[in-house]
Amino acid sequence: MVQRLLLLSGALLGAVAVKCVPARLALSRAKHPGLTGHARVAKRLAGLVPNHEYDGAAFFRADAPPEVIAAQRESGFARLSASFKQREKTLALTAETRVHLADLQFTSRYRVPYPFSRVVREALPVGAFVASSDGPVLHDLDGNALLDLTGSYGVNLFGHEFYKQTIAEGAAAAGELGPVLGQYHPLLADTVARLAALSGMDEVSFHMSGTEAVMQAVRLAQYHTGRARMVRFAGAYHGWWGDVQPGIGNPVPADRTLTLAEMSERTLAVLARRRDIACVLVNPLQALHPNAPAPADSHLVDSARAAVLDQAAYGEWLRALAETCREAGIVLILDEVFTGFRLAKRGAGEYFGVRPDLVTYGKTLGGGLPIGVLCGRAELMRRFNEQRPVDICFARGTFNAHPYVIAAANAFLRRLDSPEIEALYDGMDERWAERARTLNTSLQDAGLPVRVAALTTIWTVTYTRPSRYNWMLQYYLRNEGLALSWVGTGRIIFSLDYDDARFAEVVARFVRAARTMQEDGWWWNSGESNRDIRRSVMRAALRTRLGRN
Repeated sequence: MVQRLLLLSGALLGAVAVKCVPARLALSRAKHPGLTGHARVAKRLAGLVPNHEYDGAAFFRADAPPEVIAAQRESGFARLSASFKQREKTLALTAETRVHLADLQFTSRYRVPYPFSRVVREALPVGAFVASSDGPVLHDLDGNALLDLTGSYGVNLFGHEFYKQTIAEGAAAAGELGPVLGQYHPLLADTVARLAALSGMDEVSFHMSGTEAVMQAVRLAQYHTGRARMVRFAGAYHGWWGDVQPGIGNPVPADRTLTLAEMSERTLAVLARRRDIACVLVNPLQALHPNAPAPADSHLVDSARAAVLDQAAYGEWLRALAETCREAGIVLILDEVFTGFRLAKRGAGEYFGVRPDLVTYGKTLGGGLPIGVLCGRAELMRRFNEQRPVDICFARGTFNAHPYVIAAANAFLRRLDSPEIEALYDGMDERWAERARTLNTSLQDAGLPVRVAALTTIWTVTYTRPSRYNWMLQYYLRNEGLALSWVGTGRIIFSLDYDDARFAEVVARFVRAARTMQEDGWWWNSGESNRDIRRSVMRAALRTRLGRN
């Protein structure tokens, strides 16, 4: 009897293995081979990396340059430092506020790779305050003028003056009601109708941020499919909550999340076979760098950053993905929090020719105020079960559909249909691609190892020569009056109020900054490849870990 039971158990285990092992192998093969596709491994490795710093003379000699090059770098660095420290009022208020503002402590620390961070923070302090805006120009507390290339992290699509007006219009329209919550301002009805028409969806729900809108999209997909798992693609960002940000940055495991490779037939095969996947999230911004994380100068340790747009190939991938999801009963969610209205009037769905089941918006849609919106098919948006009245999918927020936000969003949507805005969309893709070519040609003609890749108004700076010091470019650009966000040259985000004259000014300043950086010796190279640089960085971290520095 015991023997029979053992044989039966062995047979059952064998059957399970026959079924599960191939499925597990297929899942592993569908992951991107880099750390972006292996969130748990990335998190474990991050916990092992020790802090080490380049200080004093070593700061300028990380790549063992000749002394004449090191001297050029020191001289250029001292000159930049003196220039940055002239912004006395802006820097004083920044330093005073940083003591109590955790957000500012984080962003200032992670502008550059951590071994260089402390010296850079001390010598090249960046002010966090601006006093006013005038078109695409920002003015700090010391009266310095900066051309704004931050895009307010995606909010500023049509220019600061546009949003000043939509906020003012919204405040005037909602002023009589005030911040009455729980009931709606009459403008909500028109806002809902416009969003339904624009998205091509049946129903709409409002939230206070893009992160919240994505959270609700995922929850509704899980509720209606009865499945627990979600799929995101390697490198994609969907907000900071746990399930969509596995690995580094998330203190808890995201065990229900699968991170798969984008633009992969193996991924489509996994999606077609599995029956536990509720939804797939797509961030269209990844078209610029599939399977790579959002570029930031904090991890720009060499020149391997790559970005290039293949609109046709990415559109073909999204359409194949949509078809696979439909056949497998998986909800396809297009996360347009960042790209919505920036690639085309009707967003990435129009730009790439794909129709999702749910779509999220945020940022610019609020007309300058915080907002998150989810639009979707009626059967997926329902939060209750008519046959089981206690079975609900709860989602609510105190400030959802705030009268002032709805009124500002309504002003935004009304202006979206104006002839002036329609004219900005006309030929937008070709216009901004040509502008990127113009800057690249200027950089190439000047013999500078810098290029840009563009997804309409969203640009990423790449580097053509192996170097450890590419991140210094953000400070040379800042010194020429070009304002970047804290991620540095990873993101340049234009607003559509940049005319040809203003853009020509950006090109001139950009080339001038890069030329000065080259003259100061930062792009000197001994013949090291990007692989050589990465190995050197790893060896330095290992020596520190072993206490050999």
